[in-house]
Amino acid sequence: MTTPAPPRLDDSSLPVRVRGLLKRYGDRNVVDGIDLDVVHGETVGLLGPNGAGKTTTLEMIQGLTTPTAGSVRVLGLEQPRDREAVAARIGVALQETSLPDKLTALETITLFRSFYARGPDEATLLRDMHLEAHASTLVRALSGGERQRLALACALAGDPELVILDEPTTGLDPEARHRLWDRIEALADKGTTVLLTTHFMDEATRLCDRIVVIDRGRIIAEGAPETLVTAHVGSHVVELEITRGALSVEDAQAIVSVRVARLVGRTLRLGTDHADDVLARARELASTKEITLGRVAITPATLEDVFLVLAGRGLGEGEPR
Repeated sequence: MTTPAPPRLDDSSLPVRVRGLLKRYGDRNVVDGIDLDVVHGETVGLLGPNGAGKTTTLEMIQGLTTPTAGSVRVLGLEQPRDREAVAARIGVALQETSLPDKLTALETITLFRSFYARGPDEATLLRDMHLEAHASTLVRALSGGERQRLALACALAGDPELVILDEPTTGLDPEARHRLWDRIEALADKGTTVLLTTHFMDEATRLCDRIVVIDRGRIIAEGAPETLVTAHVGSHVVELEITRGALSVEDAQAIVSVRVARLVGRTLRLGTDHADDVLARARELASTKEITLGRVAITPATLEDVFLVLAGRGLGEGEPR
């Protein structure tokens, strides 16, 4: 009996389908052959060091930038050919969305709501973003967190099927970040598809169903946050500060149960699933080599460790020196 082939996913049903996406500036490929699918109701985070190509990718998905090569389909429509039709069905909030500072919060939402044939009323948008008390406040008088929530309210004015957020909480204090996280999670809970970029590990871990790691314009890994950490680093990181002597990365890598080893300044970071055993063996090795250890710690592995392994630098860094 022949086993039936799995059903073919119809690209017209996907909020985002990108194939062979390329953007070249001069002789440099800023985006270099990306393939990406985003399914309905999924929250996907594009993460990568500065200059990795994340924002350029989002701009091509929005239809703001024309690809050098490749294709972008959003909600079954082709970008940038169908940009206006796409714009009517998506919402976008950028890191620094420019809003008219002489309008009140309510007037701003009313303006954006007028751009769409359907969507929630202004009172609902204000309430959902916890901005009722600021309805009569001028935009220029709002705090950074309040402006970001107002920008998200404007992005939701047309009841979008897809919401694109480019570093939505950069520059916000912890309380404002958590408030915005609550709003983004509420979108996911109602089944809205969200595509975002961020430099914050806790933000990506909390909000994203799937992480797509981009470096030098290419996707180098993807998966659920916990899956990426487990696959590339291990459950924990053993940190060893070396105050006298030297322990090479190669020697550290040879310790049983060490999966990855990196030297950051004078501190060795050892990824492992057996932290206590690795720490004991590392102490023995240091004693044998007459190395003096300072601070020693065991911490849970994070997405930042994944980036150090995959890209050789952290999220907030540019090209390696």
